[in-house]
Amino acid sequence: MTLNRAWLLVAACLLTSINTASANVVTDWDEKAVAFIQPRMVPPVAYRAMAMLHIAMFDALNSIEPRYRPYYAKFPATQDTSKDAAAAAAAGAVLGNLLPEIASDIQAALQSYLAAIPDSEAKSNGVKLGEAVAAKTLEARASDGSSAPDAYRPVTKAGIYTPTALTVTPQWPDLTPFAMTSPSQFRPKPPIALESEQWAKDYNEIKELGGKNSGKRSPQQTEDARFWLLTGPLSTHPLSRQIAIRKEMSVIDSARFMTVTTAAEADAAIAVMDAKYKYAFWRPITAIRNGDIDDNDATGREATWQPIDNTPMHPEYPCAHCIISSAVASAIEAMLGTADIPEVVMTSPTAPGATHRWTNLNAYADEVAAARIFAGFHYRFSTVVGQDMGRQIGVHTVKTIMQPLVATR
Repeated sequence: MTLNRAWLLVAACLLTSINTASANVVTDWDEKAVAFIQPRMVPPVAYRAMAMLHIAMFDALNSIEPRYRPYYAKFPATQDTSKDAAAAAAAGAVLGNLLPEIASDIQAALQSYLAAIPDSEAKSNGVKLGEAVAAKTLEARASDGSSAPDAYRPVTKAGIYTPTALTVTPQWPDLTPFAMTSPSQFRPKPPIALESEQWAKDYNEIKELGGKNSGKRSPQQTEDARFWLLTGPLSTHPLSRQIAIRKEMSVIDSARFMTVTTAAEADAAIAVMDAKYKYAFWRPITAIRNGDIDDNDATGREATWQPIDNTPMHPEYPCAHCIISSAVASAIEAMLGTADIPEVVMTSPTAPGATHRWTNLNAYADEVAAARIFAGFHYRFSTVVGQDMGRQIGVHTVKTIMQPLVATR
């Protein structure tokens, strides 16, 4: 989950084209937002931004067609208010606030989108509604802890050099969640003991399979490892967006569907950072180069071992990519009532020429988790724990926010 060279490509590398005949304002602006946000924010910050954007679109649309409990607020709106104008204006206002350095580009995209909607009082009212909802969303998240200063304290001794790269979002363990009651609600037990048989097994597995020039890793495993060097919204939103389109969801149902999955991934990022900075467990590149100091005779040191790419700059346990992909998959499964989905197709700027397809949500999440072992970033026990956390968070989010309104007689 680092801001690496792949991120410089993603603005121009969109996912494989799909039939957008059933696309709507929600999926349109999700795609636009990912393109704006992905290359400019590290993943946890990007997930927060996408959640805010979708909450604003949802509350605007739900104000016009009130079918669910609002997330922040329901604003007065007549049924003839333009949904397209309201959602687009909400999305544009949130994006412009979060990305002021490209606000003019965002405004241009918004005006181009609005220009396709015939001028009318319904359109004007929609824009006003969207802007009001966006302001409420931004106000509600203004003091959520995301702007807290980076006060991470490196572990060292006086006078001893330690790598000086900044860690990723060390303030996230104190961030206000979107659906969880606290960042630590789903905090796992501590990592396995270094003296254990399981540690030696997982250590040696990643040492063999996750090395940069591993001869034990298959070509498909190598492709998966490189494919999922892709992180951030570009690694999750195409999945939920394609499902919403292919299920031909209505605008309001698309808004709720996309908002729930986005809130789940945002909370998963908060929860995993809470656990990572709580336990501060060492990465494989550190452990394998220090395999002679873990008090385990079954772990041999390899002085020059490297993973397939640069290790993300935050503690290892648990696996972040695993928890986030599983949270999204589980939230979608809980809403659809099945893990089986219409075929979704993705490409990745970190694995040029590779196209991956899934018709099952578990297959998607399992591929992501295994890829982090093959990349040399995460031990197997960490992927298992991460996936379990993600499943809990996904289901919890579906059950907690934006519930359907009960019809009254």
